[in-house]
Amino acid sequence: MGEREELVETLNKHRGLLRRTVRDLTDAQAAERATVSELSLGGLIKHVAAVEARWARFVTGGAEAMRGREGEHGPGDAEAWAAQFRMAEGDTLAGLLTEYERVAHETDELIRTLPDLGLAHELPVTPWFPPGTAWSARRVVLHLIAETSQHAGHADIIRESLDGAKTMG
Repeated sequence: MGEREELVETLNKHRGLLRRTVRDLTDAQAAERATVSELSLGGLIKHVAAVEARWARFVTGGAEAMRGREGEHGPGDAEAWAAQFRMAEGDTLAGLLTEYERVAHETDELIRTLPDLGLAHELPVTPWFPPGTAWSARRVVLHLIAETSQHAGHADIIRESLDGAKTMG
């Protein structure tokens, strides 16, 4: 197995752990905040899909491409940023999972077909990235693996708080 397939396989492993946390839940359960944080299971699925899509756009178009579609917001808009962690009126868990699957498929294809995983772009200007720092496509994929894994852990805690189910233990 080559590097690209290893990256896709690892990312899919952590996506699967995250998806497992919402198995057999109703929309109401997926929207419920079970801890003091803003996080809900549906909101985490929504967030991870949006973040993955933004980073995929970065890989192909740089920091400017991360701004993305109308209605997508970055951390500079605090209320809109917080809202991406919650299920909005009309959101369903099934719909969020379908969108996550679509984004995942597109990212997997990008990883498999990008001419050079070493292709780098300068990161957006933010307080948390040192000015002038560039990330390669490979580094972005590693970041997506870490982000997905971290949120899968958050989701496991939330699920256990909801109904006692332990999805990763």
